[in-house]
Amino acid sequence: MTERPFRDAARSHDSLTARVEKATLIWLARHTPPWINSDHLTALGLLSMLGAGLSYWYAAVNPVALLAVIGFLALNWLGDSLDGTLARVRNRLRPRYGFYVDHIVDAFGAVFLFGGMGLSGFMNPAVAACLLIAYLVLMIDVFLATYTLGTFEISFWKFGPTELRILLAIGNIALYARGPFANLGGARFLLFDVGGVIGTAGITLVLLISVIRHTRALYRLETLP
Repeated sequence: MTERPFRDAARSHDSLTARVEKATLIWLARHTPPWINSDHLTALGLLSMLGAGLSYWYAAVNPVALLAVIGFLALNWLGDSLDGTLARVRNRLRPRYGFYVDHIVDAFGAVFLFGGMGLSGFMNPAVAACLLIAYLVLMIDVFLATYTLGTFEISFWKFGPTELRILLAIGNIALYARGPFANLGGARFLLFDVGGVIGTAGITLVLLISVIRHTRALYRLETLP
């Protein structure tokens, strides 16, 4: 296979926790044992999402598994966030390989996580499917924009993957402590259904705005005479 020139995309990350997260990850990378490399961390990120999905599934039998999900989310943050930082700190960069592997792993991880939610009994499978579809389509938009515009957007409106993990962890604690139902306007709904519908609507809104913005930027770059 002929190697073609490759230009790494600029990273756009301005989430609420970005500054603290970056400093923490650099510190962790500098103190990571030499025998651990980025591939190990990427595998940890994938396996932890599988663990989170299986924990949601098992929570239908034992709600304590909801707390295990939080631990797996923390491990996912460590693996998914530290792998790239470790490569940069050690100057062991493989931008094409790293980008592809990291994000195909993220896609599988989303399937594991939302699939587990749909099987847990705490979220309607249709709501979980809608949430997964919205998330995957947003990922597609991000990757297409990375290729065509040269900017990799990690966060939207001050929210990124870390903030989403935190919100999900808070939801798990509320679900474990207060039970699976929420009362809205005198009606009773599954708490995670409410969160899932709000999350799907939010992701869809972000997606539509992002698509319009990217389309306009590309149109300006390639306006025909």
